[in-house]
Amino acid sequence: MAKRHRAVAMRAGIAVSVLALTVAGCSSGKSGGSGGGKTLTIGVIPGWTDETSTAYLLQNVLEAKGYTVDITKLSDAAPLYTALANGDIDLVTSAWTERTHKAYVAKYPGKFEDLDTYYAEAKLFLGVPTYSKMTSITDLPGNASALDGKIIGIEPGAGLTATAQDKVMPAYGLNSKFKLVTSSTTAMLTELKKATAAKKDIVVTLWKPFWANQAFPVRPLEDPKGAFGASEGLHELAHTGFSKSHPEVANLLKHFKLSDAQYGSLENTVVNKYGEGKEPQAVAAWLKANPDFAPALEKYLTK
Repeated sequence: MAKRHRAVAMRAGIAVSVLALTVAGCSSGKSGGSGGGKTLTIGVIPGWTDETSTAYLLQNVLEAKGYTVDITKLSDAAPLYTALANGDIDLVTSAWTERTHKAYVAKYPGKFEDLDTYYAEAKLFLGVPTYSKMTSITDLPGNASALDGKIIGIEPGAGLTATAQDKVMPAYGLNSKFKLVTSSTTAMLTELKKATAAKKDIVVTLWKPFWANQAFPVRPLEDPKGAFGASEGLHELAHTGFSKSHPEVANLLKHFKLSDAQYGSLENTVVNKYGEGKEPQAVAAWLKANPDFAPALEKYLTK
């Protein structure tokens, strides 16, 4: 979610109106795409920390070079991709286009520009505490009572949710013994924190890269049937025409990459050291601790 770190009961809500920009979200400045010049709008879903971390990082880098970058917050994947397809926002900085968000992209053929992959080893999985005796998804049916018949999930509209419901649970015969409890990433992490503090078993939907994998004593369950699929890349996605109206920024984004170490330290700084609402300060601190990052990226801010 996952980045997250998240991703996409793609069956419902795809047609959500861009009015969700005002109903369910808010903007740090102007809402809607810029159409050109040196003003950009990046869409994010709060709690999906791969998006927020990369969005505020790129905002800092670009604004240092004279751009105005607005961050628009939306409630879920459906309004996010609808807004991007309609040109109401310019960019999604962490799109799981290969599988997890694939249905959203397919819904709007010809509406997106895939600028590049900035991280190549993203993965969805079911996680349990490190002290759990369970090692594989195949262990879940025999532990249904101990787990109260619940798999704790994230947002209903996340791709991770759809994958868990439509692929993983049927593949392992979990539907008759388990309910996937959906709410929000924050609610899932709250349950994970409570369970691990009490040394109780719990199973949650998770992904990597995601800061929670380092913050909590949690590990993936083996997926011998490969129901979650292989690793996928995280992409920077723009609306069609972006490269023509913003060729310099498009060139910079083609060269934007994060290693595992950089990703982990960035998310840890944004989420744990500073917290929600202080993303600009967190990114500034991270860039100060990584002084070579911005200059190495800025050199690509040419056509």
